[in-house]
Amino acid sequence: MISKEQIKQIRSLHLKKFRDPNREFIIEGPKMIEEAVKNAPHSLLRVFGTTSLSFDLPNHVEFTEISEKDLKQISVLKHPQQQIAICQYLSEPKTRPDFYIGLDTIQDPGNFGTILRLASWFGVEHIMASKETVDLYNPKVVQASMGAIFNVSVEYVDLKTELENTDLPIYGALLNGENIYEKTLEKRGVLLMGNEGNGISEEVLPLVTDAITIPQFGKGESLNVAMATAVLLSEFSRGNAIKSELLL
Repeated sequence: MISKEQIKQIRSLHLKKFRDPNREFIIEGPKMIEEAVKNAPHSLLRVFGTTSLSFDLPNHVEFTEISEKDLKQISVLKHPQQQIAICQYLSEPKTRPDFYIGLDTIQDPGNFGTILRLASWFGVEHIMASKETVDLYNPKVVQASMGAIFNVSVEYVDLKTELENTDLPIYGALLNGENIYEKTLEKRGVLLMGNEGNGISEEVLPLVTDAITIPQFGKGESLNVAMATAVLLSEFSRGNAIKSELLL
């Protein structure tokens, strides 16, 4: 059984103002929970579900069976996925790889979650986000990441300061940049993606060392930032630019 107090506490985690003080967030569905078990087992705190899972939970994690009615009360989804888990905030990275993504004020949760998923797919282990970027633990970001939140580290920084102090090439995604298919890409660098509506901010733009673009072969005003990230990461990966060695 789940108590009314537990329901209230879990529902409070839908909002950032309650997530931050508790340093806890929710994940939903067996796929997400399995990714947590595989990649961040110590982050898992409690699991609630209408049915048991097909895999074992860590010994420290308690499973509580609940009703469909209770599940609907605590879920953020229109169609809940049988299980919900409470996780503690993930550890912030102490090092950065020699290739990572920089996000400048990405505001759409779906875009951020998709970029996390893309990073995981292409072997990018780290994302450096501006403080104005949407909250990592927003339920829509978490769900859109499809578990990538547990294997791609994210840090929120003063983006301008951090980019000023890096010796890595900064590849900025811009409409007037060099054709990505003709550009020689280094094996290290920051792939900087800008805001959905405004692109890379004016204060950060002068720090871009290598402006790159995806050439247009048909019609359309622009690409969605997550789509553009996919195309660019594919090209970096094809050129073997993405590596996993860490910089101390």
